[in-house]
Amino acid sequence: MKMRDVLPADTKQQLKRVLSPSTKADEPLTRRDWEEIMGTRRDTFRRVGSRIRRN
Repeated sequence: MKMRDVLPADTKQQLKRVLSPSTKADEPLTRRDWEEIMGTRRDTFRRVGSRIRRN
């Protein structure tokens, strides 16, 4: 049985309001934000001998 079958309609509407994405669409994403999303700001690792080191 799903939760949507058990909950009343007004509770579902409240949950939709609370769980809906925030209204951050007003401010555009910066270049740094995009780099974090794309994963280019992650640490890189390389193997040196038998150890793994962070670059």
